[in-house]
Amino acid sequence: MQRFLIFLFFFVLISLPAAAATQTPADDEFVFGLLMVGPANDHGWSQAHYEAGREIEKQVPGTRMIYIDKVNPADRPGITVPMLADDLIAKGARLIIGNSDDMKDGIREAAVMHPDVYFIHISGDDALTGKGSRNLSNLMGRMEYGKMMAGFVAAMTTRTGKIGYLGPLVNAETRRLAASAYLGARYAWTRVLGKPAADLHFKVTWIGFWFNIPGVTSDPTLVTRNFIDSGHDVVISGIDTTEALVVAGQARKQGKQVWAVPYDFRGACAEAPDACLGVPWFNWFPGYRILITEAKAGRWRPQFLWLGPDWKDINNPGTSAIGFIRGSALSPEAGEALTRFQQGLADGSVNLFTGPLEFADSTPFLKAGEKATDSQIWNLPQLLQGMDGN
Repeated sequence: MQRFLIFLFFFVLISLPAAAATQTPADDEFVFGLLMVGPANDHGWSQAHYEAGREIEKQVPGTRMIYIDKVNPADRPGITVPMLADDLIAKGARLIIGNSDDMKDGIREAAVMHPDVYFIHISGDDALTGKGSRNLSNLMGRMEYGKMMAGFVAAMTTRTGKIGYLGPLVNAETRRLAASAYLGARYAWTRVLGKPAADLHFKVTWIGFWFNIPGVTSDPTLVTRNFIDSGHDVVISGIDTTEALVVAGQARKQGKQVWAVPYDFRGACAEAPDACLGVPWFNWFPGYRILITEAKAGRWRPQFLWLGPDWKDINNPGTSAIGFIRGSALSPEAGEALTRFQQGLADGSVNLFTGPLEFADSTPFLKAGEKATDSQIWNLPQLLQGMDGN
């Protein structure tokens, strides 16, 4: 078995992308490595990270990125995060970013093994809980706001009152994001459109991972088709790739009035613009810039950064950690309502994580008037009442 793993490790090394090829760093060059769970051109989660890394190279003098993508059990069986971290370090990386929740244990282990190298784990909280070493920080965007906007435009658009949510695997992150989308939809449905909450149907179907792995996950293409066939005329994506939008675009060409909201990447609507209501997107550049600049300058300290939007300019690539690009399929009326909704989120007059709220199993979450803490939102243990899919 040991020989087999060694063979696999060296096979991976010789098949890595050219960007990760050996290149001796200059004395004053700060090399950072990026481990991506999916392909660098996935039009979603991993591409958003890849493009942020390229922007760092442009805007932070003396930096250079090397990367390995498709870091997941299907594409690289038997290969661990510490193995890949070793390879990046051998190529000169002084800081390594792991961009997926399922890399938590591997990044934690690699950080202990290499105390002189800085590590950033995306979406984890080891720096907050104290489980990580001093050379490990965490970064995440407050996508809860983006998902609220996604749910809002979905409810403003649906003609059937049935919204589907394409979920990845199930954990606290995906629960709180799905719940945020539901709360945004419920607000639009009841407070803007004035319709009964009972007439809004919000169904979550989990596929089992961040993207499709044939034979392992549920096929997101088939799940989206099932949503549409069962009357869900808006599908919100919570996975890394664009199947929900692609299928909605195909359905529209067949004459069906359906829409979708993709995820992660600001350019995702280009896959099917006539079906796209908008896309909540991650902008990793501001967070990368903070942590990489401090590491490069010798000012590193372990941090837990959960960065929100720049409400003055939500799609500013230099300052806003999350944004919402409006799609061409969004109606003018829904767009005007979204502007007012964003203003309420920005000034705090709209706080959707305010009670009374119950969990899906009818146990209490928040009392009337009670506002959720960051910890309660971050660690959401289950979906909310009114959602189908717990």
